[in-house]
Amino acid sequence: MHEVRRRLTTFIVIVQLLLFLLHGFVYWTWLSFFGAPDPLASVSAKTVLTLLSISFLIASLLAFRYSHAPVRVFYTIAAVWLGMLNFFFCAACLCWVTYALTAPFGVHIERRSIALALFGFAVCVNAYAVVNARWTRVRRISVKLANLPDSWRGRVGALVSDMHLGHVRGRGFTQRIVKMLNRLRPDIVFITGDLFDGAAVDLDRVTQPWTKLTTPLGAYFVEGNHEEFSDSRKYLDAVRKYGIRVLNNEKTSVDGVDLIGVPYHTIVRPAEFQYALREAAIDRNRPSILLAHAPDQIKIAEEAGISLQLSGHTHRGQFFPWTLITLRIYGKVVYGLSRFGNLWVYTTSGAGTWGPPARLGAPPEIVLIHFDS
Repeated sequence: MHEVRRRLTTFIVIVQLLLFLLHGFVYWTWLSFFGAPDPLASVSAKTVLTLLSISFLIASLLAFRYSHAPVRVFYTIAAVWLGMLNFFFCAACLCWVTYALTAPFGVHIERRSIALALFGFAVCVNAYAVVNARWTRVRRISVKLANLPDSWRGRVGALVSDMHLGHVRGRGFTQRIVKMLNRLRPDIVFITGDLFDGAAVDLDRVTQPWTKLTTPLGAYFVEGNHEEFSDSRKYLDAVRKYGIRVLNNEKTSVDGVDLIGVPYHTIVRPAEFQYALREAAIDRNRPSILLAHAPDQIKIAEEAGISLQLSGHTHRGQFFPWTLITLRIYGKVVYGLSRFGNLWVYTTSGAGTWGPPARLGAPPEIVLIHFDS
């Protein structure tokens, strides 16, 4: 316990230091390009920025203990600001890049104009990203699996991941997703983790709308890393209570197709993952679908004879520049449909958001999977 607390404290200190540095860089860039304000305005600006720089960390700590309205409002405001800071940082970098590219050639652009244009553009981009994050798209893909039973030909599965129910998105978001699914009328629903954000939340309130889901073959869930921030049993109990089947290192057969579900802590540990797949006794002559939160250990899944792996976790980066960072980390499995030998892998960008409720270049989605023989 002492070691866990020490690591958590170290992490908090590093994150807060980074936030101070980012705010300081943005403020210094603004002063360099726009000019210093009068003393009173300078003190006010520094005070506001200091409060903003600590807002998200304080809001996050409160969010893990309390779920009442003031905390939800505070967390949402802090999260929106964190996204704004991201785009302000990009704007600040572009200010210096613009200056560096124009100054050597004698091109004169007033510094104030550069700052106003780029920081103003950042505000517009953040506003669009926040609105965009609330517009859930429907993506359709087709997958051909070998030895698919006749009963599955033409069937449609819906993939939902990373809803992150908590302080920013709650019961209303669940209701909207369930209504969308009922309109789309899939035969089966796959939920690949991070259904919950991991913070304090009224589990019954945000989960109960799933009872309205109508699918012939039911809904199946595996836990993600956010369910594992604390004791995951409370989340799994809530999911089961409202009619969703939890697959926890186990296999079940649905009309001739095997479904295997592994939690996040299994998929990220190769030895545990291999053991779980061995215990599942996968029949290579039957089509199989693996539900795993993260698109990890692809080689192990392919060697075990899995036909299709469905994952989320990456959010496709959510917004720039994290879209490039996640692409660097996960490569071609960061998003979309990929093939590795006999294994198909689909990684969804997810339906919700973590941290800033913003998306740019990585729209939220529900995926409809059309099964062909």
